[in-house]
Amino acid sequence: MILDRFAVTDQVAIVTGAGRGLGAASAIALAQAGSDVVISARTASQLEQVADVIRATGRRVLVIPADLNDLDAVAGLAQAAYDEFGRLDTIVNNVGGTFPKEYLKTDVKFLEDAFHFNVSTAHALSLAAVPFMLKSAPDGQKSIVNISSMMGRASGRGYLAYGTAKAALAHWGRLAAEDLAPRIRVNGIYVGSIMTSALEFVAGVPEMMDQMNTKTPLGRVGEPEDIAATVLYLSSRAGQYVTGKLIEVDGGIQQPNLDLNFPDVQA
Repeated sequence: MILDRFAVTDQVAIVTGAGRGLGAASAIALAQAGSDVVISARTASQLEQVADVIRATGRRVLVIPADLNDLDAVAGLAQAAYDEFGRLDTIVNNVGGTFPKEYLKTDVKFLEDAFHFNVSTAHALSLAAVPFMLKSAPDGQKSIVNISSMMGRASGRGYLAYGTAKAALAHWGRLAAEDLAPRIRVNGIYVGSIMTSALEFVAGVPEMMDQMNTKTPLGRVGEPEDIAATVLYLSSRAGQYVTGKLIEVDGGIQQPNLDLNFPDVQA
């Protein structure tokens, strides 16, 4: 049965930034498909809410509150997963994000911080996880999934730091896929506008929501489950012949669908 290819029964996944939004949806999707999950984010109360949903599926969950900007903390998730479950199959590098900012206010530290939070964290976790993934059952389903953004492939005013970091994460995945083949697949998702806490400032403004919906070819902002379904595909046997690729899950947009009204630079 083709649906059997989407099962990840008795596998083990780590999902970062899993307290809400895309990370929470991805962790729950993996659990619903049969995986035990390690979830981590800064806020313990949010993680516990996600953990309750995972437990209700009958799967096990390990909750690790942590500041994932700390590279030692994010790398430590790999050892914790292996110690708790005895194997490691999937990494979802979801933690990241950077606020838009005008060009002349984007100093070097802001740019470097964006790279650190979006790329260095993914590398630190993946580097620590790969030895455990290689020691786990050699079923050919080891997978790293990076949550990038459509701003990593498009242009838009105000997104220099964020877009640069997400572009770097996307290409990091392409290069890592070469290094880790054939044992571990590495892919990513170019995420479009998804209704998470990051868009809370838009949700209450009808004019802004109308603009985003109108400028999206599919006519709506995405849902976290749209991304979670793609994470599951890339993590399961359904995606077993895919590596080094970026899947665009963005409603068809080619440019940002919200004008942030950053002014022209002035002398």
